Formats: sequence, C-alpha cells, structure tokens
Amino acid sequence: MSVLVVGLSHRSAPVSVLERAALATDAQVKLVQDTVAAEPAGEAAVLATCNRIELYADVDKFHAGVAELSTLLAQHSGVGLDELTPYLYVHYEDRAVHHLFSVACGLDSMVVGEGQILGQIKDSLAQAQELHSAGRLMNDLFQQGLRVGKRAHSETGIDRAGQSVVTFGLEQLAAGTDVEVWAKGKKALVIGAGSMSSLAAATLARAGVAEIVVANRTYDRAERLAQILNDSDDTDVVARAVPMDSVPVELTRADVAVSCTGATGLVLTAEAVAAAVEGRTGEPVAEIEDDRPAQGAPKPAAAGLGADENCPLDLTAEQSGFSVMGEAAVAGMAAAELEQHAAWVDNGTVDIREAGRRTPEAEAELIGALAAASARVGRIPELRRPEPVAGFARPAPALFLLDLAMPRDIDAAAHRLAGVRLVDIESLAEASADAPMAADVDQVRRIVADEVAAFGAAQRAAHITPTVVALRTMAADVVAGEIARLDGRLPDLDERQRGEIRQAVHRVVDKLLHAPTVRVKQLAAEPGGAGYADALRTLFDLDPETVAAVSRAVDSTDKKDRPE
Repeated sequence: MSVLVVGLSHRSAPVSVLERAALATDAQVKLVQDTVAAEPAGEAAVLATCNRIELYADVDKFHAGVAELSTLLAQHSGVGLDELTPYLYVHYEDRAVHHLFSVACGLDSMVVGEGQILGQIKDSLAQAQELHSAGRLMNDLFQQGLRVGKRAHSETGIDRAGQSVVTFGLEQLAAGTDVEVWAKGKKALVIGAGSMSSLAAATLARAGVAEIVVANRTYDRAERLAQILNDSDDTDVVARAVPMDSVPVELTRADVAVSCTGATGLVLTAEAVAAAVEGRTGEPVAEIEDDRPAQGAPKPAAAGLGADENCPLDLTAEQSGFSVMGEAAVAGMAAAELEQHAAWVDNGTVDIREAGRRTPEAEAELIGALAAASARVGRIPELRRPEPVAGFARPAPALFLLDLAMPRDIDAAAHRLAGVRLVDIESLAEASADAPMAADVDQVRRIVADEVAAFGAAQRAAHITPTVVALRTMAADVVAGEIARLDGRLPDLDERQRGEIRQAVHRVVDKLLHAPTVRVKQLAAEPGGAGYADALRTLFDLDPETVAAVSRAVDSTDKKDRPE
C-alpha cells in the first residue's frame, strides 16, 4: 500500500472552481467513508481549507486509485469530473509525503509561512481517527507532518515570510497603512464563531479596534467568543454577541466586517452591503466600474503564446518555442511536479483527447518543456489581472469587508459599490502571488527534504518488521521442538543440564539470525528496499498468513497506544 493524494488548491485552480468544489463538513465525512469503502483504498483523510481540497488515501494500485479518488472528489464536490480534471494535481508515494510536509510548513499556503494550516491538518487527522479511516499510514503521515511543520516554525524564520491569512487580509484592507494605525478606534463586526472567525476577532482586538460584535447562528458560541475577548488581559476591546438576524443593523454601525461561516449561500448580498453603507452615510450608494474582470473572463494572452482564453501561464520572460493550450493544472508548479504530471498524463490516466485538444503524448511533451522552463526561471507565475486605469481612484471606503469563507460569504458584486473595500479569497490569492519570499524558505525546504527521506526510511523499515518477527517466531518454534525431542531421548538429564542446553541452542539461533535481520532492516530502509521482505519470506519459506497476523497485531497495538 502507498500514499496517494489527489486535490486542487489556489495554485492549480481559479477561486471560482475552488468555491464551487468546497466541501461542507457532512460532505467531507461522506467522502472519507466512500473512499475507504472503495476497492483501491484502505485508509483515507480529507484536508479541506479555504484554499485547498485534498483527498489522501492508502492505495494498492496507482492508476485505479487516481481514477477512484478523482471520481469521488467530483461526486462529492458537485463539480463534474470533466470540468474538475484539468485543475487536479496528483502526488504519489514520496512526492505525496513531500507535498503534505510542504503544506504543513506553510510553503504551499496562499500566504507563505502561515501557521494556521497546522491546526487544519490536526483537525483533518482527528476527523479521520473519529471515522476510523486512519490506520497506521495515515496516522504516521499526518502526525509526522505536524511535527515537521512545528520544527520548521521553531528552527527557521519562516514566520517572517508570511503571516496568517487574517493578518494578510487586514493588510490588504489597510492598503499600505500600518494595520494598527488603520484599525485604531474602529468598530468591527465578526460573522461566525469558528476557528478562523475567532482568529480574526483576536487579531482585530490586538490591532486596536475599540469594539467587536460577534454574530453567529448558534448564539451561545458567539457569546462564548465575546466573553473570551472581554476576559483577555492583552487588549482593552469591548466585545458583545448578537444573533445572526441582527447583522443588517450591526453592519450599519461597523467600520469593518469579517465573515467566515460554513454557509453554502451568501451571508451578505450586495444589496445588504449597499443598504448598510447608505445607513452610515445617509447617501444612496452608486455602482462604479469594477477594475477587476469578472470571474471566468478571458485573460490576456502573453506575447508569442497565441490567444487561448484559458491560458493561465505567463512565460513572457522565457523564450517561446512551444505553444500553450493553457492547462490550469500546470500553473505555478515546480519542475519536479511538472515532470510527475507529465508522466501521469503519459500513462493515460487522464483522458484529454477531446475535440480540439492534444493527445496525451503531445501533452506530456508540452509539460516536459514547461518543466524545463520552470527549472530555468523558477515557478511559472499565473497571468496577472490588468492594472487599474491610470488616474482612476475609488472613493474613500466607508465600510471595509474581509471575506475569508469558501464558498464566499459576501457577494462579489460589492466590489462595485462606491464606499466599499472588499477583500476576499480571490483578491488575497492575487496579492499573495506578488508577496516577497523570505530567505528562510530555502532552509525549510531542506528540512522537508530531510524529513521526507527519514519518513520513507522509517516506513520501509516498518514494512519488514512483521517478516523479521515471523522469522524469529519460526526459529523459536524450531528450538522448542528440538528441545522437546531431546527431552524424550535423554530423560536422565537434570533441570540444570536441560537449562544449559536450552540457553546454548537459543544463543546459537540468536547469533545466526542477528546479523541477517539487522542488515535486512538496514537494506529495507533504503530506497528500493521494499523487495527484501519478499526475499526473506521466500528464503525461509515463511507462511504469509503468519506475517499478516503479526502485521495486524502490530497495527492493533499502535492504534491502542496512539494518543487521541
């Protein structure tokens, strides 16, 4: 069995697709249950955040696993498989481990270095444990991922490379002004009382807002969060809770509103936002020309690349020489990932032979060329939105809105309202693409590489352990049988003599087995060492059922001893 991850994130898919594919908690549970019920998968876990949806599984067949996991993601997300496939990425075995460890360290986050992902990975593991879908591999993988993430944050300055999505969002709202200067004395409305909303409330309190109103569908949770804020010794903020139906009234009093709920529909419509601004200013709210193209609008083509409206790549800095059909799955990938994707396409696991599209062979050749380009110039950036027209200035905002939900809580049409500044996941993704990378990122990447190698060695060594245990058990049975036979042939031996004989035979067997078993564990821990367990079973004619029974016993012990 090997770990496989199939997913999509802000790096591979536009926000419009991520938004439609977002999974509610019930859908996540059903996805995990259906995955472990499927034939190729033995274990499963879902990592779903505001900018990624990833399905991890322990599979025994790569191609069947990719097909099954992709189909299940499409079914439970409600996005058709044909539409979803171009945005999916696939990682297998060590590449899957490398991906999760990179995610845990914040290297793959929208805001590089943010630490919130560790809590989300922990929640994902807890959910899988509660559903009994996490066996030895998923438990080891996710627990080690958490340790790697904590190590990266403690041993490097990766925290300097980025901050939480909340802090980054507030910086975008402040638009170049120091957040504490911008926030001082403001009244804030926080919609939702989950982990992200709680972080937003705490961040606003530390930034210096004067008042925080918490609205939530479950009033008790809103009241509990407000009480925590009031009891904090670090701030002087005044917090209170209100029911959700009070949001329209509270919005007219608020200077800034942050929303992050699990709602599947809009929490704030453009009309509600306009009414709130009108209530604050006493003037009708005009609509202005939005300087951002609508979602799904064609992106401008890069020079020399043709005019395919779906092209997500910006290769203007790289010499052209090959055409680009614009498969979003390769946008922003590193060279190694592109090469893996090329091999995946070349193996025919993705059917892209639709009318007007290239064959798998041609697609593999293209992605190989993109991999070479990526190796020379680093990550291939997505095309940016057009800059605002020179001289254009929006009116000063009367209401600041931060939407951290996926799917979105606040109508995107609020971007067009005069007196409103809206920052959502889409605009955060655009802003973060231009954020500087810290030098510590390279150090974190080295940590990830070392930890992936160590994890692989440990897993390979663990794979051979049941076989070694079965071999020693067989040897012990042989010794016991020979001692019993000796007892029958030499009945006159006293107990002391029998004990000496037993110890001598055991020492001989232990000495004969010590060097081979130690060496086979060392060899099995090396890359390509998986075959040593099979060789050992063949050489000593070990019963496969005995090995399997030992493996089940080890798994049972691991689960029993594993902390909640």
